[in-house]
Amino acid sequence: MNIKLTKKISISKNKRPIIVAEISGNHGGKKTLLLKHIKIAAKSGADMVKMQTYEPKDITINKKNNNFVIKQGIWKGKYLWDLYKKAHTPFSWHKDAFALAKKLNIVLFSTPFSRRAVDLLEKLKTPIYKIASFEITDLDLIDYIAKTKKPIIISTGMANQKDIRKAIAVIKKHHSKIIILHCVSGYPTKESGANVITLKDLQTKFKNYNIGLSDHTDDINSSLAAASHGACIIEKHFKISNGIKSLDSKFSINPKQLKILRERSAKIFLSLGTAKIGLKNA
Repeated sequence: MNIKLTKKISISKNKRPIIVAEISGNHGGKKTLLLKHIKIAAKSGADMVKMQTYEPKDITINKKNNNFVIKQGIWKGKYLWDLYKKAHTPFSWHKDAFALAKKLNIVLFSTPFSRRAVDLLEKLKTPIYKIASFEITDLDLIDYIAKTKKPIIISTGMANQKDIRKAIAVIKKHHSKIIILHCVSGYPTKESGANVITLKDLQTKFKNYNIGLSDHTDDINSSLAAASHGACIIEKHFKISNGIKSLDSKFSINPKQLKILRERSAKIFLSLGTAKIGLKNA
């Protein structure tokens, strides 16, 4: 399916991968840095920029006990409330972020974690939504988003095949503009655990939908591998420089890497061509 968002941006297995720069918490709690990320991502070749729309109360409660502390990984020892408080993008920043994206002629969209987040994004006329891996079983939220009739990207880092099919069934009550992303919810993900070949499995099991990659490794190798396996979208966390020290910085790429990803993924797509056996001339 060809999903057209703007005159320039179409998501399709027959087109080069669309590159998404995910800002997440790389703004470090500063609105000026959020806006700077949008500017530099656009300049560095991103087709679309993504944010996350939530406040801590949308995801967790303010409890400081063992049930609400992260047990492993780069955020080990942090309480969920503190983590989300530090990483979130305030609702009050969104209007200026969307205004800047419009001025720069780049698609800005977001992952909402609540109905009120969806309501905000609708007011700002987001053209597409993403369901986070951790929200794929929140079928009520997915239904609320699907009712907007806008395309939906589903990240599958916390899902089995049954979970994916349930989410799709909810969306299909309203439309079929669905993109499924292979994702490993490890922060960062080791390249040895990226399992990019999963894209082929998803393409077989979900033939009617576009398939892409949400890549949490600290480089672009897995993303380029995904381009060779027909990914229609490649999403990478993005930081404006290696000097950024944030909750997401260890698995985010810099402007130079983003530019290389855009250029090389497009070339890889062109090189795939069509299957031909016999005499060939370049």
